[in-house]
Amino acid sequence: MANVTPIRRLLIANRGEIARRIIRTAHAMGIGTVAVYSENDATAPFVQDADTAIAIGGRTAAESYLDIGKLIDACKRSGADAVHPGYGFLSESAGFAEAVTAAGLIWVGPSPKAIRAIGDKLAAKHLLKPLGVPLLEAFELPENADASTAAKKIGYPVLIKAAAGGGGRGMRIVEKASDLAQAIESARREAAASFGDGTVFLERWLSNARHVEIQILGDKHGNLVHLFERECSIQRRHQKIVEEAPSPAVDAALREQMGNAALAAGRAIGYDSTGTVEFLVSGREFFFLEVNTRLQVEHPVTEAVTGLDLVREQLRVAEGEALGFSQQDLRIQGHAIEVRLCAEDPEKNFLPTPGTVQVWEPPTGDGIRTDSGIESGSEIGIAFDPMMAKIIAWAPTRREAAAKLARALEATRVQGIVHNRDFLVSCLRSTEFLRGETDTGFIARVKPSPTRAVGENELHAAAIAAALHDRGCRQRNMRILKTIPGGFRNSVMPPEQVSYTLRDTRLNLTYWPARDGSLAVTVNGDAYRVVEFDVNERGIDLAIDGRRCRHSVLAVDDKRFVHGAAGDIELVELPRFPASERAEQRGGLKAPMPGKVMSVMVAEGDLVERGQPLLVLEAMKMEHRIDAPWNGTVKTLNVAAGDQVANGATLVIMEQAG
Repeated sequence: MANVTPIRRLLIANRGEIARRIIRTAHAMGIGTVAVYSENDATAPFVQDADTAIAIGGRTAAESYLDIGKLIDACKRSGADAVHPGYGFLSESAGFAEAVTAAGLIWVGPSPKAIRAIGDKLAAKHLLKPLGVPLLEAFELPENADASTAAKKIGYPVLIKAAAGGGGRGMRIVEKASDLAQAIESARREAAASFGDGTVFLERWLSNARHVEIQILGDKHGNLVHLFERECSIQRRHQKIVEEAPSPAVDAALREQMGNAALAAGRAIGYDSTGTVEFLVSGREFFFLEVNTRLQVEHPVTEAVTGLDLVREQLRVAEGEALGFSQQDLRIQGHAIEVRLCAEDPEKNFLPTPGTVQVWEPPTGDGIRTDSGIESGSEIGIAFDPMMAKIIAWAPTRREAAAKLARALEATRVQGIVHNRDFLVSCLRSTEFLRGETDTGFIARVKPSPTRAVGENELHAAAIAAALHDRGCRQRNMRILKTIPGGFRNSVMPPEQVSYTLRDTRLNLTYWPARDGSLAVTVNGDAYRVVEFDVNERGIDLAIDGRRCRHSVLAVDDKRFVHGAAGDIELVELPRFPASERAEQRGGLKAPMPGKVMSVMVAEGDLVERGQPLLVLEAMKMEHRIDAPWNGTVKTLNVAAGDQVANGATLVIMEQAG
């Protein structure tokens, strides 16, 4: 115990889901917790979870979670004696680790020396080359570098990659020379905004390889083990959305080779704490990508198959404890799969979709785990990552884990915001996924459905549930004549009518009470006999032509959020009297998301060609380019660099040639 320094109060220099997850383990270990929060996060759930919370101001990452001075000051103000950086932000910053230790605090992570030696992706390649670890050729790109010559030497397509950080930020695939300069500029901006370091480099791009990583864990006494592999091949924008352990493509022999390579990397720098060594795998070959000197987003799948709590291990190592196990003690048990539930639109190239989460009810059940950063009523803003939650399933076999996770996603009630839940279910239920045919080109090759196909029976049932739930709520809220049965009339009256839409589908519904207490309902002319069993604030239990079904229903303005056995359906109630609509400006290009205008490449009067870049928007640490949809002239330019724009705002008005 002489070298053990117990942590008593832990400051989490992060936000959202990972902050809540760290707080959970710290509390279980008897450690007090301190949250820090930006102006945007004042009402976020992680702030409430912590024992103490310190406001650090700012609305962007640079003004808050990337400001080392504010974070160290928060430690002093709160009396924290240790700092956990989570992932992203400053988690791989040697400068932050040094500032923490210089302030006399415990840094929960590897030493600043180790971070500097291997956390920089280029430095890691130079370090590991003499050790014989397979590498992909790479070239650093300082501001005045001849990028075109380096790209030609590597051969297109090439990958531009941020030297600091991870999570797909600051990464671009470039397939032709004409796109190189702009892609480098965009990658630099994104890397600087996400990690405070705009250094990028070029690397050979292997299409349709597998992304497989090895989790390592070391202590300050020279012990180092690997906790087997995770596969994270299914990605969009170079960011993982489905992860699993173990990999369906890795057998015992390949696992041993990759594990030994990962341990060699760790031993080269005396690594302690958790870390991840990432590889690209093509057939039986594997190539080193990088070392992430932090906890990974996907760490829960490793926890599920090993039985360890990696945050607990991090904290114990930081306190000076030795690992309580050796490599021979570790075993893979069953299979675990994780998905990232994000506020983004798969139908629009996964553009972020900020807004309000009206309802959040995560799944429950044996083998199901949810790590979330939201609650009902949470606001998803444009300043940070769009991930709302991670949902993880464990089962004895991979096929069972996939089925369990898909069903858990369907049972998840997340309403009021566009998200990728149905897309994730499509991935998990695809033939290719179940066969283990996963690689970095999975989404482009398999093309999982971005939305769930809703059958007519399910849609009619949702409309009936919405209409009758509204009816029940009106009856409960009556101030007079409460004892009179719903629908009672002292004369013959026409049936009640209501209309809804689901995207382009219109549902015209009528209903009226029958003498036996049931209701006669029609939906687009199809007749149903409906019996109500229970109607309450949360939803409705009814039988439609003898088929019993339960639906949760939430009414917000003209929207009806209905959740049934297969998932969510968002209906829009149509007004009885249609409102007049103002014609939109013809030729206007609208903002696909709220965000900040990073750059404008054209001026009014410019002649442009189809596909030519017009401007770049940034939201949730991602950049989106607005291109000309046709040949024509820039008639009106409504924005300038630095402007904040709302979703749907008209950015540019173009006049089409001819």
